[in-house]
Amino acid sequence: MAPEQLAATLRRIERSAGALSTASVARMDEVLPWFRELPADQRAWVMLVAQAGVRSLVEWLRDAGSSSQEVSDEVFDAAPRALARSLSLQQTVQLIKVTIDVVEEQVPHLAAPGEEVALREAVLKFSREVAFAAARVYARAAESRGSWDARLQAMLVDALLRGDTSDVLASRAAALGWSDVSVAVAVGRSPGGEAAAVVHTVYRAARRIGVEVLGGVHGDRLVVVLGGAPDPLGATEKLLVGFGDGPVVVGPAVPRLDEATESARAALAGYRAAPAWPAAPRPVAAADLLPERALAGDAEARRILRQDVYGALLRSGNELLETLDAFFAAGGVLESAARALFVHPNTVRYRLKRISEITGLAPFSGRDAYALRVALTVGRLDPTSVT
Repeated sequence: MAPEQLAATLRRIERSAGALSTASVARMDEVLPWFRELPADQRAWVMLVAQAGVRSLVEWLRDAGSSSQEVSDEVFDAAPRALARSLSLQQTVQLIKVTIDVVEEQVPHLAAPGEEVALREAVLKFSREVAFAAARVYARAAESRGSWDARLQAMLVDALLRGDTSDVLASRAAALGWSDVSVAVAVGRSPGGEAAAVVHTVYRAARRIGVEVLGGVHGDRLVVVLGGAPDPLGATEKLLVGFGDGPVVVGPAVPRLDEATESARAALAGYRAAPAWPAAPRPVAAADLLPERALAGDAEARRILRQDVYGALLRSGNELLETLDAFFAAGGVLESAARALFVHPNTVRYRLKRISEITGLAPFSGRDAYALRVALTVGRLDPTSVT
């Protein structure tokens, strides 16, 4: 339809622009409960958008018949970009529908004689174009927000790997809107390919189990921060689909994200040392790799073995250390250890049970016995540090 055919109608719409906008906002207030709860400034922004929409309708009608006719996204520029973050796309579509309904109701009064049908059809087409324009605006906002969030997450993971202060981590977490929940860090090999695709695979798996995650690919490593997981090791097992081959190590849980450096440090140390334990489970807790970490030069692992294992035995009396030495010297044969100590086998058995209770490591277990041997070695190499 040529613009001159709607010339009289266009003049009527221009004169009624303010009234249409006011009527639209009044109808929104009447039929949309959530709209009534919006702050005054956001309601004012919606009014501006409604006014811009009516002006855009006029411009669109003037361009009727043009091959490039479409609604410009500028119709939404009357409101700050913050409005797109405050209102969902679904809510925006509801606002558009209410405005179009009001305009359609006013067609008999807006259209010049004989132009009612043409105007009604034009309004219907215009509403479709406005909906497409809104979708484009929200898509760009989502892409921009997604890119920004990805950069923030990468910066936060970098900060964890560098061991930055809790203040730096807290600011990064606040920018991401991270919940104040316990966290743990998992480190494994990246499966390769585009980093965004790798991290997306982890996010998709995390959503299925209801766990918050942050992720980043650093070189050939995939670093994942798990939030709110009651069992970080079990949660990581369900995220293995996102990791490549090789060990996956989970650091200890810490109360908040700004304390996650400790968990990241343990996970990274465990990842470096994991090849020394080929039979390690997947995933494996960093705490289960203390012997390998200590041998690889991890100072924190050496401190734990020295203080929490050797030191605990030392504080419990020499007889436990003597019994453990005799048990290892006898090749793990309880009766031979009892003869070397001149005690009954039941006494050795009781002392070994006490060692297990104190350290959490059972001498009869091959893996735990290895950790105990390393702890004894580390403790005796630096006895002055044992308290």
